[in-house]
Amino acid sequence: MGDMTDVLVVGGGIIGLTAASRLRQRGANVTIWTADDVRDTVSSVAAAVWYPSHVDEDPRVLRWAAEAYREFVRQASAGVPGVMLRRTRMVMRTAPDVVPWWVAGAGDASLADGEVHFTAPLVEMETYLPWLRQGLIDDGVRIERRRVSSLSPALAAAPLVVNATGLAAGELCGDPAVFAARGHVVITDNPGLDVSVRDEDNPAGLTYVHPRSHDVVLGGTYEVGQWSLEPDPAEVTAILRRCAALEPRLAGVRVRGSKVGLRPGRRGGPRVEAAGRVIHAYGHGGAGMTLSWGCADEIAGLASSGTING
Repeated sequence: MGDMTDVLVVGGGIIGLTAASRLRQRGANVTIWTADDVRDTVSSVAAAVWYPSHVDEDPRVLRWAAEAYREFVRQASAGVPGVMLRRTRMVMRTAPDVVPWWVAGAGDASLADGEVHFTAPLVEMETYLPWLRQGLIDDGVRIERRRVSSLSPALAAAPLVVNATGLAAGELCGDPAVFAARGHVVITDNPGLDVSVRDEDNPAGLTYVHPRSHDVVLGGTYEVGQWSLEPDPAEVTAILRRCAALEPRLAGVRVRGSKVGLRPGRRGGPRVEAAGRVIHAYGHGGAGMTLSWGCADEIAGLASSGTING
């Protein structure tokens, strides 16, 4: 279609960028409209460690997670900036002898002593997202800063629209199932850790320890319906206490800062489907990174079966 846009992706977080990448790989001329710089999206706040957090068991979710797992393993092997693999311990409090459904998506998971042990892709988003964005630009994808209050301008600009607007999709689509889930993380020095630990069902609160290349991400919170983006000093103290109980080497560690983001949750799970000339792709909650490349493959498949001629 020459220089015309085949597909307009609305949303510049991890879901929108990966969808644009797969669409471009299939020959589409792609434009992205994003309300925020990539460093200001909720994706940039995420701890971004592979695990389908707060997503119900579903065959599609498992397929997306498995496909994303394989892609991140490939990227880590290829030396993609910000992508690494971490040995991970997942504490299983509610069913310590039951292999969880999502294990089928991980490459080498095993159950022992009430924990699932597996290798998890970890992505340093402040490095990875700009790398992904620049790669799209280099490949001819146009990225424009534009905030929309409806999808009508997008539909007027392109024959096919991908709605990857995250939390904003609730209002844009009139979808009452969309909700915010506030997440608070603390960034600290790394006292020599190289294994991630998760304790999702800790009665004191959601707890995870994710060592990165130069620091550690500690979490966290999952506060449905809370919209404040201000860090809470009391929460920081509580997160540090829980994480030090889980990993004693964190006791007294130097805090570098904290971040707050609003996860785009959706009752009933992520919506990834075509509706007329729109492919909806939102509602991934705390699993955006975990499902990203798998959803991108699905979006590209839906697009190829419809509007795109290559």
